Amino acid sequence: MSITEHSLLIRSTTKNLDRVRCFVGKHAAAASLPATAVESVKMAVDEACANVIEHAYGNEGGHLIEITILTFEDRLVVRIRDQGKKFDQDSYREPDLATFVRQKKSGGFGVHLMRKLMDKVEYRHLDGQNETLLIKYRDAS
Repeated sequence: MSITEHSLLIRSTTKNLDRVRCFVGKHAAAASLPATAVESVKMAVDEACANVIEHAYGNEGGHLIEITILTFEDRLVVRIRDQGKKFDQDSYREPDLATFVRQKKSGGFGVHLMRKLMDKVEYRHLDGQNETLLIKYRDAS
């Protein structure tokens, strides 16, 4: 299988998340991922883009987010790029789910969920640009 690449450029508003899910679903399915893996990738990308909108861009709708799907023989990679506020990986702590339930909190599970749904999640910051890589292997065993 040859490497394929498909990109989508959106404005930073939650109104565009449906377009993102459709785009990701179409190309993940075309890459012959199992249906459950397609749904996992869609959900993880949705969470990643929602985090960019809310945290990197502070819910300001005029900014750009680039979503690129790279299909390799052994994996699907979704690359999300933005120029917003950098995600501080060092200060991130996994949420205590029991505490969240007791305190009836909502939100704060995006990174945790992405890590559970994908085989690998990476964050990079280069030349004022943030890059999130969400990786799903064809054979995760």
